[in-house]
Amino acid sequence: QGYEGLVEGGDNIKQANWLSVSNIIQLGGTVIGSARCKAFTTRAGRLRAACNLVEHGITNLCVIGGDGSLTGADIFRSEWGGLLEELVRDGQISEEVARENCRLNIVGLVGSIDNDFCGTDMTIGTDSALHRIMEVIDAITTTAQSHQRTFVLEVMGRHCGYLALVSGLASGADWLFIPESPPEDGWEDLMCERLGE
Repeated sequence: QGYEGLVEGGDNIKQANWLSVSNIIQLGGTVIGSARCKAFTTRAGRLRAACNLVEHGITNLCVIGGDGSLTGADIFRSEWGGLLEELVRDGQISEEVARENCRLNIVGLVGSIDNDFCGTDMTIGTDSALHRIMEVIDAITTTAQSHQRTFVLEVMGRHCGYLALVSGLASGADWLFIPESPPEDGWEDLMCERLGE
């Protein structure tokens, strides 16, 4: 469950084996869970996470996420030494354990369906998100044609119109709204005219 799992510990931290990852390659999204974790935004939450990692002898993390996840990873990395000192001071770990776990290595991978990270061809999640959108468009296009109806499809992307733009191009959409290029005044008349054609 992401940082929530680090903070809560217990059964959230367990070793994966071949059985754990069998038959999951075709699944979209994360099979290990994901959660926004308010506790990890506090030093007390990061202290609990550090204690849980040290308890399991984990000093390497692979963080896949967006701005919040990667910012959290950077803060965690920068505080690591201080967190271990505090755990020693509070008697939760020994100095020897702190020395053995003195370094936290983090690899950060941009996992964003928005494909909005400069310098990457495609961020993790974009391809599967586009695939799902196109499946939905393919399914409703036939219905739209047979009923002679117009369908409005909203896709995710928050402040980034990449998914909307690419899926609109791939499906031959008649009208497209993206946040990077807000519609001009009078767009409603133009859209009705276009749909009327």
